[in-house]
Parts: sequence; C-alpha cells; structure tokens
Amino acid sequence: MNDDGTQGNGRAQLRSFSSLIDGEVRVGDTSEPLLDPATGVQWGEVSWSEKLATEAIEAARRNFARRAWVDCTRSERADLFDAISRGVESRADELAELETLANGKPIAATRAEVLASARWWQYYAALIRGLRESHFRNSATKRTLLEHEPVGVVCLVTPFNGAFSLGTWKLAPALAAGNSVIIKPPVNSPGSSLILAEILADAGVPGDVVQIVQGGATVGRVLVEHPGVDMVSFTGSTEAAQRVGAAVSGRLAKFVAEAGGKSAHVIFEDADVEEAVTAVVQGVFSGTGQTCVAGSRVLVQRSIAAEFHAALIARVTQLRVGDPHDPATHLGPIATRQQLERIQGMLRQAKLDGAETLVGGTAPQNLASHLSGGYWLSPTVLRSAGATEDIWRQEVFGPVLTTIEFESEAEAIELANDSEFGLAAGFWTNDARRIERVSRRLQAGTVWVNCYRGMDWETPFGGVKQSGLGRENGVEGLREFQQVKSVVIDSGQAPDPFGIVPITPRALQEEKLK
Repeated sequence: MNDDGTQGNGRAQLRSFSSLIDGEVRVGDTSEPLLDPATGVQWGEVSWSEKLATEAIEAARRNFARRAWVDCTRSERADLFDAISRGVESRADELAELETLANGKPIAATRAEVLASARWWQYYAALIRGLRESHFRNSATKRTLLEHEPVGVVCLVTPFNGAFSLGTWKLAPALAAGNSVIIKPPVNSPGSSLILAEILADAGVPGDVVQIVQGGATVGRVLVEHPGVDMVSFTGSTEAAQRVGAAVSGRLAKFVAEAGGKSAHVIFEDADVEEAVTAVVQGVFSGTGQTCVAGSRVLVQRSIAAEFHAALIARVTQLRVGDPHDPATHLGPIATRQQLERIQGMLRQAKLDGAETLVGGTAPQNLASHLSGGYWLSPTVLRSAGATEDIWRQEVFGPVLTTIEFESEAEAIELANDSEFGLAAGFWTNDARRIERVSRRLQAGTVWVNCYRGMDWETPFGGVKQSGLGRENGVEGLREFQQVKSVVIDSGQAPDPFGIVPITPRALQEEKLK
C-alpha cells in the first residue's frame, strides 16, 4: 500500500467486511463488491456464507442458555449502556463515513444520526434503572406478579438507509431486555454494525452476546426460518416484510416490522405557509427521500395552492445536490443504480398518467466530474392529476413529492387515508378544534401537528395497515423484546372444587386399625 492510501496500481485499497461470531471474525465463501453511490466506484467488499448464519444461531442459543447476560442485573446493563453511548460519540466520524459510503446520505446527516443514536443507549440505561415489575391482589390470600422476561434469541434485520441508527433502535432495547442478539445488516452497509460490535466489546459486553451475520436474501432466509430464532425485528419494504412475516409467524415465533410508507402531509388554508413549506421540504427530501416516513404525498387546500406551490418550488431549487462528503450538501445520490432506474421508470409512468412536473425529474446539473458515475436525481415536485397515479400511491424511496389540491377538511382526510400504508402523517393548521378532529381521524401510527419528522428515543414509532406491526422506541419498544410471565402466589388453603374431605395421616392410620 502506498503512503496516499492506494495500492500499487493506483487504486484505493478496498475494505473487507465479514461476519462476527462468538467475537471472532469469520470470512464467508461468497463476496460482493461495495459501490460508492456518489461515484459508482468500488470501495470495499463483503463476504458471507449461509453456514455462518446457522453457526451464529447456535452461538446465540449457547449464550442464552448460559444465562450470564439474562441474569446480569439491570443496573449492570445500564452502566454498560452508558459506556456504549460514550463509545458511539467517540467514533461518530468513522461511523458516519461508513454510512455515507454505503447509502449516499450527506455526511452532515449521517453524523447527526450517529450522535443521536448515542441518546438511545442513554435512554434505555435510565429506563431499565427505574422500571419496576407490577403486581396485584386477586383475593385476600392470592396475588399475581407480572414478570417481563427476554424473548430469547432475537434477529435484527436492519435497512440500508440507516443500518446504524435504525439498528440502534432495535439493539438497545433488545439488549436491555436481556436477549441474545443476531444482527443481519444490509449487504451494501456491512461496516457500521461491526464498529458497533467493537464499541460493545470496549464497553464490557461479552463477545458472545451479539452475533453479526453478513449476507443477502439467502442468509436472511436461514435466519428467519430457523427454529432457534425466537423473534425477528425487521425494517424494510412492505413486500419483504410480508415474506419475512409469513416465515416467522408461520412457526409461531414473534415478529415486529417497520415496513413501507406513503405519508400524507396536509396543509390547511389557515396554516403558516412559510413554516409549512420548510417542513414539507425537510420532510420529504431528508436522506435524499430514502426514508420510510418521507411526507411524499402533499395535500394543499385550494385557496392557498398558488402561494404554496410558488414558495415550495423556490425552496426546492435552493437545495444543494452534490458530493455527500461535503458538509454543505443537502442531497446526495440514490443508494443504488437499480433504485435510480426504478424511480426513473416511475417518473416516466407518472408523466403518461397525467402528472405535471413542476421542478426536477432529471439528473442534477453541474456535478463535479468525479461524481459522473454516481446515481443522481434532482429533487422533484409533481402535481397529481387526480390521486390515481402509481407515483401518488406507491412508495418511491427517492427525492420525489407529489402534490394535490383539496377543497374541504373532509376531502383532505379521505385523500390522506386512501392508502394501503399508515406509517405517519402530518398537517398544518392554527385551528385548535381542527387539531383534535383531524389527528383522531388520520390513519397513521404517528401524526405530527405543525411539525414533521419529530422522532426521539422516548416516543413509540411504528405503523398501521401495511406499514408494519409493533412499535420501536420508548417503553413500548422495550416491551416488544420481552414476554410476560404471570406468577400467581396463594398463601391460603388450597380450594377443593370437588368437595372431597381430605384424609389426614391420622385418619388413615385409624382406618387401618379397624
């Protein structure tokens, strides 16, 4: 390797990523290149084997059977979590760089996500220190204790658009509950989970508590179908969630999923238009639109539609698209060439369906020459011809929003709810009574009022309809990784429902003497 970080042929040295089982690196017999979505250039490779998935399950089962982590006190776990939080903060730059290389998110965004992830460890440390088991009296002599126990071996399937941050949403409560964990990162984002494993080890978490298994669909199938896996927590598309859920639930294991979304963002005529535009732009274009909660269906009341669209287009044209490693960049590339081609196909079909392109829809102009091989799309705003286009109804997972106009509150609610998805929704109004009415009627797991994308460690997150099952974050997120045991204790005399007089030893002896 040369002093400038290149090999003798002038190419940058490729980084290699493998699985981690019982704290040991395990190289697989199959590998795949890792491509920088900003340039299309290979920067690393990841290897895997299906047999390593089976070995990871066996290692996790051994760990759970030993009960060392299960029997670790909540206070001891909390102290480890505080150390993990400090470790994440100390390696934020390294983690952010890996996430940006993997998915193309601007470095400012990935660094902010990593630093925010440290707070999840802090939150669950505080939570498990303060939680108490509950009990109640059934009668004068009987009481019931409700104990929350770990599920067992849990598999966490994390998404490409947030392998580290969204993976933390799963891992922190899974470990807080006392489970043995297997992480399957996305194929194109294998590195940040391995760094996290190093942070866990440095904090003092035993190396056999968390296994990391690299691989694609075949490896994932082994993990979700194996009877040794007691629970799967999945984040990904609705189609994938349906397949995984069928495999997991079909064998009566526990399944939690955060799936797709097509969130509605409603702007009523009494809203502050400038603030609403700011939230709309941030709500759909953060992460280059590659986020499950993207507010990609924008409903605007007709009386303010002209004002809103003018302000929206002016704001969108000011977004800076470019090198994701530049801290000033707002939008980076699409994560993969296949996804870019899918979005381009949806845009072509939208035009045929009658949707009007207000801005964007093409590759950005004036990109630096070293970015010419990347997967680029300008932030795009369409106007729907009637809420029937595929691009209005289907998740795009890219920097595309579609607007439509409405007349009344009832029409807005009907349009917002007319979707198979129900992950999130938002609306803007200064009418207090409308806040109560609309928030109750919107079919979504999270409803934001006069804001958008407000998420934190304490607020439960998850969807309804085809957007998922269960919740992440908060106490509810912890409870997903636990099962309830009812311990019933009776200090009174045992009842005899058959009315049979008990035979005492003395009575039995007297009967024999007769």
